[in-house]
Amino acid sequence: MKATVTVKYFEEGEVKDGELMMNGMRSFIFLAAIIFLFSLPAAAFGHGVNIEYQTTKAVEFTASYDTGEPVSNGQVTIYSPDDPSTPWKTGQCDEKGRFTFTPDPSMQGTWDIQVRKAGHGGMIHVNVDGEEAVAGSTGYTTTQIVLMVACVVWGLIGTALFFKRRKN
Repeated sequence: MKATVTVKYFEEGEVKDGELMMNGMRSFIFLAAIIFLFSLPAAAFGHGVNIEYQTTKAVEFTASYDTGEPVSNGQVTIYSPDDPSTPWKTGQCDEKGRFTFTPDPSMQGTWDIQVRKAGHGGMIHVNVDGEEAVAGSTGYTTTQIVLMVACVVWGLIGTALFFKRRKN
């Protein structure tokens, strides 16, 4: 009885069995790692502005960057509810990012307050009804955040698939 052994030689550049599967698996792991890295939270410094305020008969607010640093000498523009396109009052924050103003009691409604410095800034909406003032929303809604994250992930996947495609 004779046993035969078959030996297969591959030329340089030929694809071996299982090699395609390994390339696909490596691409998938690479893509998953990229998505994971971009999904980690990262701090963005100096772009957002937090504005805190409190009211008595006057409205007092404090503006600071996302890092906690005050928006010292930030430009303040206040718009009244009667004419939201023309500034009612302008001013400047102090070194600690604070500013105080007294709204005209005859103009009840939503006052818009904008603070800007060197291209960065934010806006708050203060509802003045009689003796009480209530803050409006200043940040992104949950729906906006989810949509932005979905767009980034979609872009990453599209980019990865573009570079992964085979060229004929």
